[in-house]
Amino acid sequence: MRLEKCWFCSSTIYPGHGIQFVRNDAKIFRFCRSKCHKNFKMKRNPRKVKWTKAYRRLHGKDMTQDSTFEFERKRNRPERYDRNLTENTLKAIKTIDKVRSRREETHHKNRMKGKAAKERREARKEHDQQLHMVVAPGATLGSLAKDATATPAKVKVKVQHESEENRMEE
Repeated sequence: MRLEKCWFCSSTIYPGHGIQFVRNDAKIFRFCRSKCHKNFKMKRNPRKVKWTKAYRRLHGKDMTQDSTFEFERKRNRPERYDRNLTENTLKAIKTIDKVRSRREETHHKNRMKGKAAKERREARKEHDQQLHMVVAPGATLGSLAKDATATPAKVKVKVQHESEENRMEE
């Protein structure tokens, strides 16, 4: 079973799926879905479209250089069946998947290292810029610092009770 790669988004295309476009110079373009085909016809650059593998690799969101990618290379020549070789290959595929997933996790952790501190800085900056929305209109910044230690003054409020005559009957 031959698995092809989409020319636009680099996802795998299984047999019987996708669209194939052949240009006048006999160059073959394979697309996984109509979304990729339409973007290709609109002459969009996959490196500038955010959901493609090319964009993610170019902007450091996915791993670009790893020795485990060598096993994914396209091999067009058929191999003679050998039971031992097949067993060893299947075992190797499992270990390679484990190694790749571990490396992807560490890559993700390294990318997200400074994210919490950055979010705190941005929140603090936004808070400082929008302080007028948090502080009461009558209060000033100087009086807030002085009143923080003192207890707030009590305010008396008169409450009027409605008389029984004014209430509507149910």
